[in-house]
Amino acid sequence: MLRRPKPTDSEADLLREQQELLAAGGQSTVAVVKRPDKRRGDAAAADAQEQGDQRDVVTIEDLPDELPTLTPAPPKKSRFKQEQVRFEDEDPEEQLDRHDTHISAVLSRIIERDTSAVPVSLPYITGAAFPKVLHRSVMESEGQERAPKGRKSIFARQIAAQRAKKEDVQFLNGSETRGQSSASRHVSFSLLENMETERPESNVMDRVGGPVLLTGQGLGIANSAMETMKIHEENQAKLQAMSQSDILEEQRKLMAQLDPRLVDFLRSRKAQRTPGSESASGPVQREDFPNEPLPNSTSPQLDHTIKAQESLRDALEDDEEEEELPIKPQKEWLHMDKVEQEKLEWTRDLPAPRKQSTKKAMQGRFDFTGTLIPPTKDLPTHLGLHHHGEEPELAGYSLQELFLLSRSQLNQQRNLAISTLANVLAKARAGEYISSLKGSVLSSLMDAGVLFLLRFSLDDSVEVVMSAAVHALRALLVSSDDEECLDNAFSWLLGMATFPLLPTAQEDEDEDDEGLDETMKETAKEKEEKKTDHDVARQDVVKGFLKMQGLSRLRYILEVVRPSPRVVLDILEVLIRIARHSTAAATQILDCPRLMNTVLSEFLPCSWAPATSQAPSSLYGLPVALAMKLLRVLASAGRHACARILNSLGGKEVLSRFVVVEPSEMLLEAGEALRCSTEALRLFAVAASYGQACNLYTDLYPVLVKRLQAGNRPCASSEAVLLLELDRIRALLVLLTQVTQTAGCHEELQRHLVSARGTECPPPPPVVWSHVMGLQPTVISSLKGYVRALDGPAQISSALILLPSYLLYLEAYYSQLCVQSSFQPVQCLQELESLTSDVLLPLISHQAMQNITSSLRSSSVICNAGLSAAGGEVVPSLPGLGCSRMKTSSTMAGSNSPLSLPTALLYLLNTITSIHKGLIKKFSPLILSDSVLSYLRSCIGAMPSVSHMSAWILRHEHHLLYLLLRLVHKLVPVDPEVAKHATLFHQVSLALVSWLLPGSEYLAHELMSVMTFSHSLLPEGVCGEPEVAALAELQLKDRTLPVVGALLRDALHHLPSIRGCYLTHLAHMESSVLSSRDRYLGHTPFVSSHLLPELTGPSLPSDWPFLPLISLYERMGLSAGGGHQVESLSAGSVQSVTHCLQWLLLLESWREQALTAVPPVAKLARLACVFLCSSDLFLERPVQELTWALFRMLTQPAQLEALDLGSPPPGLASFHDLYSALLAQYEAVSFCDPLFGCFMLLPLQRRYSVTMRLAVFGEHVGMLRSLGVSLQQLPIPLEKFTSPMEDSLPLLRLYFRALVTGALKRNWCPILYVVAVAHLNAFIFSQDAVAEEVEAARRSLLRKTYYLTDEVLKNHLLLFQLPQQNSELGFSTYEQLPPIRAHRLESIVGTEEKGGER
Repeated sequence: MLRRPKPTDSEADLLREQQELLAAGGQSTVAVVKRPDKRRGDAAAADAQEQGDQRDVVTIEDLPDELPTLTPAPPKKSRFKQEQVRFEDEDPEEQLDRHDTHISAVLSRIIERDTSAVPVSLPYITGAAFPKVLHRSVMESEGQERAPKGRKSIFARQIAAQRAKKEDVQFLNGSETRGQSSASRHVSFSLLENMETERPESNVMDRVGGPVLLTGQGLGIANSAMETMKIHEENQAKLQAMSQSDILEEQRKLMAQLDPRLVDFLRSRKAQRTPGSESASGPVQREDFPNEPLPNSTSPQLDHTIKAQESLRDALEDDEEEEELPIKPQKEWLHMDKVEQEKLEWTRDLPAPRKQSTKKAMQGRFDFTGTLIPPTKDLPTHLGLHHHGEEPELAGYSLQELFLLSRSQLNQQRNLAISTLANVLAKARAGEYISSLKGSVLSSLMDAGVLFLLRFSLDDSVEVVMSAAVHALRALLVSSDDEECLDNAFSWLLGMATFPLLPTAQEDEDEDDEGLDETMKETAKEKEEKKTDHDVARQDVVKGFLKMQGLSRLRYILEVVRPSPRVVLDILEVLIRIARHSTAAATQILDCPRLMNTVLSEFLPCSWAPATSQAPSSLYGLPVALAMKLLRVLASAGRHACARILNSLGGKEVLSRFVVVEPSEMLLEAGEALRCSTEALRLFAVAASYGQACNLYTDLYPVLVKRLQAGNRPCASSEAVLLLELDRIRALLVLLTQVTQTAGCHEELQRHLVSARGTECPPPPPVVWSHVMGLQPTVISSLKGYVRALDGPAQISSALILLPSYLLYLEAYYSQLCVQSSFQPVQCLQELESLTSDVLLPLISHQAMQNITSSLRSSSVICNAGLSAAGGEVVPSLPGLGCSRMKTSSTMAGSNSPLSLPTALLYLLNTITSIHKGLIKKFSPLILSDSVLSYLRSCIGAMPSVSHMSAWILRHEHHLLYLLLRLVHKLVPVDPEVAKHATLFHQVSLALVSWLLPGSEYLAHELMSVMTFSHSLLPEGVCGEPEVAALAELQLKDRTLPVVGALLRDALHHLPSIRGCYLTHLAHMESSVLSSRDRYLGHTPFVSSHLLPELTGPSLPSDWPFLPLISLYERMGLSAGGGHQVESLSAGSVQSVTHCLQWLLLLESWREQALTAVPPVAKLARLACVFLCSSDLFLERPVQELTWALFRMLTQPAQLEALDLGSPPPGLASFHDLYSALLAQYEAVSFCDPLFGCFMLLPLQRRYSVTMRLAVFGEHVGMLRSLGVSLQQLPIPLEKFTSPMEDSLPLLRLYFRALVTGALKRNWCPILYVVAVAHLNAFIFSQDAVAEEVEAARRSLLRKTYYLTDEVLKNHLLLFQLPQQNSELGFSTYEQLPPIRAHRLESIVGTEEKGGER
């Protein structure tokens, strides 16, 4: 048998005994077994036991397995449990260090407590030797009354009663000040009793029968009650003897002296101790203030403590509130033994809302429909709008309360909160809160994380909450007005192409990548993956939703939950909005597992049972038009996406099913059937625009021809159904237009395929020209019918809607006909003449067409920039088209838009006149109409803002202007009346080049190739304008400079070379131009996507005329600073700069309006590139002559006043950086060139920043020797440099130093010499009140000037009078100092001399 371990045993002894036990094979006295964990439950314990989770349990023999039954006790909670969390891998030493509190942590900062305001309690002196003993018989009843409620011992209740009694006495006695007499104190309390009504009421005590506030506790005598009544009678007598004004005056004094909390307490005691039911003569019982003195009672002169005030006042307020509760708590009620007043506040009646509005800002409150509730509106409580904690009297919920309610555990509350948020989002996007609320509701919700809230709610297991989240997500992302406008514009010219709804790109500062090699820098994809969901959603809401796996959840809802019809439609609309975001987003929708399969199988079935009602309870198994629209929007994202839809997802079968069946035979509601058919035709048209699904056209040819023939007689039962039928006819014509363009490419592709010999070339489409030739007679017949229908008031609206689609089809037909091998010119010309006389000319002269053209100016987004302003709230991370405002303020975006018909007509006219040039002059009345000319004049000088809200409609208006100018360019040479307005047309073409958006690069190329540099649109060249300019230049004093007239004449002569120069510098846009050309010319097999390039602004910068100069500057590698000396340029580069300067001279002379978008500081910065590109470019004679001419124009009075060098030029951080580079370049290679010198002098004008003048006279003072621009060569008035007086003391000292040291001499730098002398003279003789330091500098400079040994400089500084640019010196001088200046000189210099003599 082993011995028991002893306390003296070491660890080695214990280990040795353990080894002996194991060697002997003895049995342990305890057994280690696994016991179930009862805290985890039986199931959890069983699972843990099965998993083999070994836990050591010590069991002792002879003990029962089950614990004895005990009385249940409440679980014990440790206050330190959370602080004692331990981890297995945590170092014990670190735990000790973390919990060890060193003495320095306690004694780090010792501050003495302020005891100046603490009352001193002196012991009460009695005749007894010991304190009074607390006897149970005396204190039992008192302790029961005064002790707080609860289970406490008798002794504890006695002590509590004693403490409360002590606090009461201290409170009352401490309120009296030391300096007051006994009588004055009594009067004071009597006055305080009357403060409630602020009038003397001396009869209050009589009614009560004794004093209300005085108890006599602090008197320290046996008969305190008699003394109290005596004091009370004295008070009454004094009050009777005082007048009313005296009493009120004493009240005011007491109110000013006493603590407001003490006053409140006394008022409450008066209200409590003045019974209403007692008789006036009855005595007042004050059981809470017994007569016997306390052992530790304080003196009456001592101050009260704040603790006594608050405890007594709170007790009184609680008593009053308990009485005011509408529901009396009963002791029998569960957990109502202790009443908590704050938790019963909701049982009280609501306070009335304010009756008048206030200027104080208040948070907005909304009802359940999202309507903003005014704070003054009193709504009944049964509406459920008062169930919130803050401001309970106000109806409605704030955004914070809605967010809080959305996290409730009750399903109904979550559903209500999210539904209300959905309504608020919808109204915010519609702009209903803009005039009522300060700030943006939508921005506030986005910053608060509404997207994350909705994403979490989508994961809710309760279907109603999930449905509400889907509806709110739809309200956040989708705009019904935007979708309606895009659907309406689908049939316009190139209407199926749209801009991706991407947020404006924000440049992130890549500080981590600075200085790294290109191979080590993170790619954009890697940076995107590292971003958190919050960062992504803050920049792009749609991308953030995709990153949070939103598509998978929507697929789950559609596939598994199978929600109600409204939720299904909301999900489809959300998917459409996501597909419009970008090609990448559309690809993610197609890549989402089973998402599109579910959409096609459930909502685009090839067979279905008829709907049992107009509003079916489920959309599953029924065709849904939005599902077809989703396919169409996805197909517009790219030809590969379209091919996946047609081939992988079975889109061809769906197309053939819905194109063949008539809407009346679809067993659906009439409107839904028409929408399904229309969307199927649009999807077919998108596929045909890529050259795909054309074999379906040949298969369905009879059906399509039948529909086309029936299109000239649309009929419907209502106006809404008629509009849907018209949309269906327009979609059919768009489809036939795309098929015709595809068929026209067949022969060209066939030829390329033969000649390609292995190079990449798309295969010819399966449709040929013979498949579409039979459509033209039917279209022309229908077109004639609709032109005649313009005379009928019943059909005019339908005719105006359908005419653009018919005209666009004819344009596509004739543009492709002339390139076919079967083209017959004579027959085609006869057809065009017949079409012109029968259709086009009657249409142009019709009153309906004139009304449309007259409304162009008022509806134009270019002329009226306010029309494209946001109608609702917009956040940068969620761009929209803002069509809700445009639909109400302008007709440009509606179905009756004045854009579609004129654009389609001009498109056809340009094609016809290209084939039959003899018809050109017949269309001049359209151009010469007053409405068209007025519209073009309004476009000049307009500066439309480019955003998603304006770009989609601006693009279509650009098409109209481009086609109008193309027709004008053909009319100017043949029609003198049109040629009279050539200047107007040229100004519009220059403006349009700067307006064209991404995707319209082909139009920009055509404008610059045909119209911008056209001689026919520059009539000034043949009207003697160069000679007029030459005569105007005769006043120039420098005869060596060439006149502008000769330069303009030379520029006109080189217009073709100038055009070639600019087209060469736009060669980097070749791929964009080719892609845009394929879309505009209908080369469908080469179109890659109908999503236009990302909207980043116009295709060309507003300063594109400076493009050759900027390109040369960037090519020479000087964009990082300048000041480098580079080799001479090649002849081609010099010629390119010359052509650029010639074109700029033409624009500045005759088309100044074209450069209004370029600020003068930007013009100056661009011209400065002439000096920074090379060391000798500015010395080339043509370059210098043109630059001189441009510099003189830039320094004309109006231009000079508009030149603001304080604002940074576009593309530069500041003008000072550019000027620093120019200073370095001037010192290196200027060769005293006067042109370069004038550029350097321009920023030194007095009104510009002093930093540039400091740079010249401080860092680059050596350049003053070569800055020899004469006073006559400077085109800027000298007063611009000398007025007003310089106030920079460091610069004035630099002026003086440069003059004294000889760095600045009149023969070296005459202009700055005059400037320095003028400012120094004005400074030293100024007598304005200034700071002491400035006055000392004045005196010092004046003394130094007086003692100068250079008499010439001294006379110039002392006798300077006024600057004169025409004089030899550049300024006039006094013969002698004026008296006031002489007196100042004498007062400063003479005093010194006298002081020196003494």
